[in-house]
Amino acid sequence: MGLKSYIGFSLLFILILGLAIFSMEAGDYELKVFDFSLNLPIVIWFLLPVVVLFVLSLLHLLFYSTVNYCKQKAFLKDESTIVTSVKNFLLQKDEKCKLKTSGYKNIFKILNQLKLDVKDNTFTSTNEELNQTVSYIKDIKAGKYVSEKNLKLDNNSELAKINLINKINDQVDFSLDLLKKVDGYSEDVIKIAFFNVLENKAMTTIKKVYTNVNLDREMAYKLFLKDVDNIEFGLSKEEILKITKSLNYSKNEYINLAKLYKAVLSPDKLIELFELISNEVEEAVDANLYVLCELEMIDKVREILSGYDNNELVAFRALIDLKEAGKQYSLDEISYNN
Repeated sequence: MGLKSYIGFSLLFILILGLAIFSMEAGDYELKVFDFSLNLPIVIWFLLPVVVLFVLSLLHLLFYSTVNYCKQKAFLKDESTIVTSVKNFLLQKDEKCKLKTSGYKNIFKILNQLKLDVKDNTFTSTNEELNQTVSYIKDIKAGKYVSEKNLKLDNNSELAKINLINKINDQVDFSLDLLKKVDGYSEDVIKIAFFNVLENKAMTTIKKVYTNVNLDREMAYKLFLKDVDNIEFGLSKEEILKITKSLNYSKNEYINLAKLYKAVLSPDKLIELFELISNEVEEAVDANLYVLCELEMIDKVREILSGYDNNELVAFRALIDLKEAGKQYSLDEISYNN
């Protein structure tokens, strides 16, 4: 029975009881206790305990209804807080919240120790905001970029990093802007942006930003490949020297670099490049001799070899001896064959 029904039926009962007693006995009754006396109609004496009981029971019902209302309100508020917490856990945010009900407090403690993730199958809930959040997370993991306006992520989270990489892959101009100011970005993110710019922008543009990046061997190699395809607007010999020196190229790496540029540079420019590098870096002497041998500049090779002991640069000495004996071999065939 509801509170309104209880009040209505109780008042109706009191009214009927009062009329019944009044119709049977309309007299008065005097109550004396020591010097105190109270004279009231008999009907009042009958109805007084009933009214007191009604008032007390009504106060009892109101009290527990209020308590239940507050509990229900706290329960619903905690339910909403938990849903928000689940969303924040999925977004990999550090979560702090205040809960009032012991059950939801326990659930939050459990969730706070777990790593929540989104499955590939369809997700449904009664909370549309949570549904939208899960949809965005699925898009990010599928390689799509989700705007920061739609999904506020913790910049230090793995999910934010994946979304940033998606943005880099999706927007080459953003990648270019990132390379202009790399502070605050991790090396792997910078590397992805560099490869995107390298693939989609002209060499003239790349030359303006590559110096902002700490190149590793893979990045340098792909930069040289791009340079070979755009040699007219490519790197200067001084820039190539600076890059290879910063990476401490080995003899074989300089040889491979010579093979790379041999196909696109004119003989004069190829000689200038590796003469410059070999004058600066001892490890590049083999590459310089390789270039000279490929260009059949044997006298120049002899001149350089004369500055070394006979037990050094043996492969080049052997090649000259073979040529003098009328044997035609390339240096790749006798020593530097990959």
